[in-house]
Amino acid sequence: MSRSYRAATPDDAGFMKLAIEQARLGLAEGGVPIGAALVVNGTVIAVGRNRRVQQNSAIRHGETDCLENAGRQPASVYASATMYTTLSPCAMCSGAILLYKIRRVVIGESTTFTGAEDWLAAHGVELVQMDDPECKDLMKLFITNYPDIWNEDIGHE
Repeated sequence: MSRSYRAATPDDAGFMKLAIEQARLGLAEGGVPIGAALVVNGTVIAVGRNRRVQQNSAIRHGETDCLENAGRQPASVYASATMYTTLSPCAMCSGAILLYKIRRVVIGESTTFTGAEDWLAAHGVELVQMDDPECKDLMKLFITNYPDIWNEDIGHE
């Protein structure tokens, strides 16, 4: 399937900055620099970052950490939400996005890793690609310096 990206809104850059701040925090903590923010009608519900290393977790990616930090919400909240993520969401995170019927995902970059974007698009999720240089730089540096941790994060040997 050929995915098409929608144009970013004027607010998207500001909310992506929150996700980038989370990615920087994760890197400073010794983790993978991927951050996320969940926003509903211009209100930030939660932020999160990849904490697999920090918490010795198998599933704490940026998006799943963000959802965990959002706590239990009515289905209508998730269905009205936009997920901002600094990196293209993997299959696990895309599954969580689909499970909670999040209809819009703003992606910082998908050059260093392209996740399950086609799957999201096939299920009617609106995708916005920011192609953000800082997101790319954070990931390129991390992948170069910590290839073993990166490969573990994406399920490779």
